[in-house]
Amino acid sequence: MALSRSPALSLRALSTAPKDEFVRVLGGVFEHTPWIAERAYATRPFGSVESLHRAMLAVLAAASREEKLALIRAHPELAGKEAAAGTMTQDSVGEQASAGLDRCTPDELARLRALNKVYRETFGFPFVMAVKGRSRQDILAALAARGGGTRDAEFARCLEEIGKIARLRLDALFPAH
Repeated sequence: MALSRSPALSLRALSTAPKDEFVRVLGGVFEHTPWIAERAYATRPFGSVESLHRAMLAVLAAASREEKLALIRAHPELAGKEAAAGTMTQDSVGEQASAGLDRCTPDELARLRALNKVYRETFGFPFVMAVKGRSRQDILAALAARGGGTRDAEFARCLEEIGKIARLRLDALFPAH
């Protein structure tokens, strides 16, 4: 579900919108996970992007471990098979492009894919990082470093990074707030 880019969209209007419209607009803030927006709807109205983000993070915090794992697994690998197949969400495409992942050298791409593979085999989910504003070198270094962590630490780190991604997406949706 791609995020709506309507220039007329306001947080105030969205806070009074019917649930289906609220979820249509915010359902992709957390990658392929509209249930976070569905559950956050009950805590309206939102006076700021910060309050909306906090409400969505509270929904995530209250979710089951299985739901959290499904959210992590909903994220595409960085410069991975989804990128090659052209099946990533518009938001993920833009975020990865902003970090130059669409312009990797053959060596960088091979290293990234090899590290992604080891990471997924080690932890059972993809490496997740808020890459907007980061360089390919930053990302490769983080992926190499985080591959040596524990599953529980990486699970928590992925959720933290997902929270950062969600905030960046909300800020893009509501730039005036």
